Amino acid sequence: MTSANIPTATRRAIYARDGYRCALCDSTRTLQIHHYLPRGKGGSNHPHNLICLCSYCHAHVHGTPLYDAIFTPEHVEQFIVEYLADYYVEAWNPWQKE
Repeated sequence: MTSANIPTATRRAIYARDGYRCALCDSTRTLQIHHYLPRGKGGSNHPHNLICLCSYCHAHVHGTPLYDAIFTPEHVEQFIVEYLADYYVEAWNPWQKE
């Protein structure tokens, strides 16, 4: 397993935590796991740093909109921060190691 691979148990836990839906648009299709803080910038595979997104929203987050989104990248980043912080209200830390 390379360092970028998310362990299967962690991936399943993130899908379950997020209700098997995209955290941005609520879609259940083509789900993927997104690192809020990129691994190249110190982000880990810890659940505090992971969120479930559909492939369309995931592409949008990475700067390749596949549809006419009503939200800007700044709105997306703020939503992701709020979403993850709500789950881990007492100790949200996207830099936490696995």
